[in-house]
Order: sequence, then C-alpha cells, then structure tokens
Amino acid sequence: MDLVTQNGQPTSIIGLAGHSGLDGTAVTVAFEAGVNYFFFYNLEFERLLEGLKSLVASKREQVLVATGYQERDISGLRSYFDSVRRCLNVDEVDVFFAEYVCPDDDMAQVEAMLDELYSWQEKGLVRYVGVSTHNRSLALELINLGKFQVLMHRYNMAHRKVEADVLPSAYRAGIPVVAFTCTRWRTLLQGHPHWQQQPPTAADCYRYALHQKAVNLALTAPQNLQQLEANLSVLNAPPLTSEEIVRWQAYGNLIYGTGQDAFETQWM
Repeated sequence: MDLVTQNGQPTSIIGLAGHSGLDGTAVTVAFEAGVNYFFFYNLEFERLLEGLKSLVASKREQVLVATGYQERDISGLRSYFDSVRRCLNVDEVDVFFAEYVCPDDDMAQVEAMLDELYSWQEKGLVRYVGVSTHNRSLALELINLGKFQVLMHRYNMAHRKVEADVLPSAYRAGIPVVAFTCTRWRTLLQGHPHWQQQPPTAADCYRYALHQKAVNLALTAPQNLQQLEANLSVLNAPPLTSEEIVRWQAYGNLIYGTGQDAFETQWM
C-alpha cells in the first residue's frame, strides 16, 4: 500500500510534526518546499494547527493530515477525533494512529481501538489506520496479524535492529513505515568523544532513515524555522552512498552504547 493524498499524489519523503516552537509559517514553508504530510500528537500545537487549517481550507486534496490518540478508552478516542475535525474544519483525517502501543497495553483494548478506527474508515472518516510503537516484537506481531495499514516506528542510526526484522516484514506486507525519532532526540547531532569526524546533521539523520526501502517518510519536528529550512534540504538530496551508510552505522554504534536511560535501548 502506498500513502497518497486525496488526489493521488505520493506522500513526501519528509513529514512535518508539531513542535511548540513552530507556527503557521512553518506549514506554509514546508508545503511550498514539497511537504504534504503533517502530523500532530495532540491539539496543543495551536499556532501550527492554525497554519494547517488555513492550508487544508484551500489545498485539502493535496495534504495528508495525520494524528493519533495515546489512551485506550473509546469515548476519549471519539471525543478527540471530533475535536480534531472541528479544529481543522475537515470531515476526514487521512492517517489516524493508535499511538505508543507498548508491552504494558491490554491488547484487547488496542484491538478494540483499531476496530473503531476501521469502522471510521468504512464511513469515510479515516483513510489509513495506523499504529505507532517503539517495540519491535509488538510491531512484528501486529504486522503478522494484519491489524493496521501504516506503521510509525522509532528508527535512526543508533536504533537499527528494525532493519533485520520489522522493516523487511512491513515491506513484504505492503505496510508503509513512518520513521520517527530520526535524530534520537537530537543526541545524534552532538558528536562523541571517540568520533573524530564531524557528527551528522539532522538532514543526514533523515537521509539515513530514508535509505531503507520500507521507510516511506521520515518525520521532522524542528524547533524553529531555521532548522526546518535546513531539514527540507533532504527533499532534493541524493540517496546515501554505501560509504555514507557504513560511516553513519559506525557512528550510531557509538551513540547507542552511551545510553543511560533504559528507554533509549530497551526493545531496540
């Protein structure tokens, strides 16, 4: 399955995610550069959402609106969904994720949530049903069960074990992958005492995520307009060379090994 806009255009390889430092100008700049995928975790990004509302008012068929819900209660899910549609003045959301599926979840509740999303799809209210997770085992289980249509998964130079299982499985199943935490919470940009070369830029990190054929797009959540404009260079950048891939994998190994928080390395 390919992620496409309502008028059939493929999704851009970079998607803009909400950040408190961005406003509606960022939406305009990203769209004019070629970005057509816009994601937000919740409705707290008011300034950015105002820009997105303005964009979809005139370019609805050219834009993929993506969001999701982290809790597992159906009433809260329905309330949030209605709030999103009112906020953006849209009838249909392009991609809706059951967010942060994790080992502590009651999978019966997760499946009930996905069933609800599929019922919305049948009514023409949602175009793609998605799941986001940091957990490789759960991602594989859900892929094998055919429980969703789009996967949003942590993937970057340091967190690469998905290359051996999740990404190939998603590709075989025809499930597009949205890569997030591509800069590993910006720690990949900071260098390492044992790395003598320049550390990667954020654009390098997105290009690394995109070198996998299973990855349809990489999410970027820049802190300001200057960072956004630098990251948009990925849209016209060439694919990584084999030498670059090897270099960034070696660098990722160093960064991964310094993780002190279990969340940074567990499941990966």
